[in-house]
Amino acid sequence: MKFMKLGSRPDTSVSSEVSSDLVVQVNGTRYLLHKFPLLSKCLRLQKLNSESPESTQHQIIQLPDFPGGTESFEVCAKFCYGITITVSAYNIVSTRCAADYLQMTEEVEKGNLVYKLDVFLNSCILNGWKDSIITLQTTKSFQSWSEDLGITSRCIEAIASKVLSNPLKVSLSHSYSRRGRDRDEISVNGSKTATKGWWAEDLSELGIDLYWRTMIALKSGGKVPSNLVGDALRIYASKWLPNISRNLENGETNSNSNSKSRLLLESIISLLPSERASVSCSFLLKLLKAANILRASSTSRSELARRIGIQLDEASVPDLLIPCSSNDMVYDVEVMFTILEHFMLQSQSPPVSPPRVKGRFERHRRSRSANNGDFELQEGRRSSSSSHSAKIKVAKLVDGYLKEIGKDVNLPLSKFTALAEAIPDFARLDHDDLYKAIDIYLKSHPNLNKTERKRLCRTLDCKKLSVEVCMHAAQNELLPLRVVVQVLFFEQARAAMASGQLTDLPSNIKALLAAQGDASKPPGSLSTNRSMVQPEDQWSVSGLRSPNASLATLRMKLAENDDLDENFHDGITKSNSSKVRHICSLPTHPKRMFSKLWSTNNRSASEKS
Repeated sequence: MKFMKLGSRPDTSVSSEVSSDLVVQVNGTRYLLHKFPLLSKCLRLQKLNSESPESTQHQIIQLPDFPGGTESFEVCAKFCYGITITVSAYNIVSTRCAADYLQMTEEVEKGNLVYKLDVFLNSCILNGWKDSIITLQTTKSFQSWSEDLGITSRCIEAIASKVLSNPLKVSLSHSYSRRGRDRDEISVNGSKTATKGWWAEDLSELGIDLYWRTMIALKSGGKVPSNLVGDALRIYASKWLPNISRNLENGETNSNSNSKSRLLLESIISLLPSERASVSCSFLLKLLKAANILRASSTSRSELARRIGIQLDEASVPDLLIPCSSNDMVYDVEVMFTILEHFMLQSQSPPVSPPRVKGRFERHRRSRSANNGDFELQEGRRSSSSSHSAKIKVAKLVDGYLKEIGKDVNLPLSKFTALAEAIPDFARLDHDDLYKAIDIYLKSHPNLNKTERKRLCRTLDCKKLSVEVCMHAAQNELLPLRVVVQVLFFEQARAAMASGQLTDLPSNIKALLAAQGDASKPPGSLSTNRSMVQPEDQWSVSGLRSPNASLATLRMKLAENDDLDENFHDGITKSNSSKVRHICSLPTHPKRMFSKLWSTNNRSASEKS
């Protein structure tokens, strides 16, 4: 028989003047051994020896399903013969399971192998960071044994205790080499930045079941910041969920691998910290894309949509383009509705108001109450300002999203308009992106009828368009005629007021133009005052707020009526001003009307210059 030390060449065979009297067969390998050294330390061999019939020369003992195979048996046999054995983080689990299988306990002999391995595990292996992780990894091959012996739980507790003792820095064992890498720093855009939670990279080597249990232990400790937990989950996901979308496009799908990836993804989702800033919105959207591809549970997808909605203002348009796997549409627009609805709901929280102190102690506590009230009022205003800014960002985001999904020829008009109308009027500081999205949708859907085109442009506010966009809209033959007339009217009126040619505009027209900003501003400029104070700052799931009737007469009449001639004049030109009538007069042919109005505009601009 030959014995081997781990990682070294085979040394000499065990020689003895006493001939072998015991044959042990492990996984098809036969070992010629001696009863005395083995039976004196292995209770299981004693029992098997007494139960098996004696032969003339060798007694044979079968050890089927021996944990760790021949390598683990040879380590145990070496110990019985008094030969030095080498135990490390890589083989201590298999050796400990083998020793337990052979029942090499203190009941058989003091200082037996089980006792010595437990001492070595607790005093040396579990004191090292990397050794603890390696040992935990090896338990995967001996899952039931490791669970019964408590090795798995001890490894998890050791790892968690090291992170919890100082989440920002974990000491390495003396035997672990950094291999030339500075684990405390990583390069970001050419510069080095501190990686406070670098322990996450080592934990990412674990399988999902062990990783999940370890992260649960870390989170239950309550000392690891939520952003470090979120960063650890991002590192783990990037390691174990790569190229899912690419594999699906290439047809490289496997039900077994998809099932494992789905389990892994849902486990990561269940570990997400509840704090808003713990993970980025981009990471959450990547998880949602993977959830759609892998067909994760509805619970997991709903949780991701809720989390994304809470911090939707941090998202970008490319991240929101989630592939659709349930119908013919390119992107999953339904999940966008769900995300936007969650954002709307969380932004409707009531503002913070200072509490009022009442009672007989009010006089004595007035000063302190006033200070507290001022502080809470300032916090409420700051929160309201932040919420308003988030709504403006989301409005810009949705318009950019509409430009992308508008290219989809299978996107129904109802979904496009519903998403466009879900944004309230105050949140869109300008309508340039909305117009571009509408133009893209019109080009991708050339078969829309007159009614559908009017419905598509219902949300568009022409007085919030820039000069460049107005020029494009005036020449856009795909737009409904009423929209073109609106664009030309507002541009002519603004140009006339800016040049001082019209001073006697009707009050409703002046108010309509003043809502955009100061009349002295150049044509096409946008007012910033609208974004500063919004008394009607209401973000509603039902869509846009109701416009003021006195300020939106033109828009409402153009939207509700099919014929422009009488209704357009009734809505705007009920005035004694002949100049306004002249601006609003419509030639019979649209082409001549456009050229006439634009030539008037160009002359006004040249005279002003």
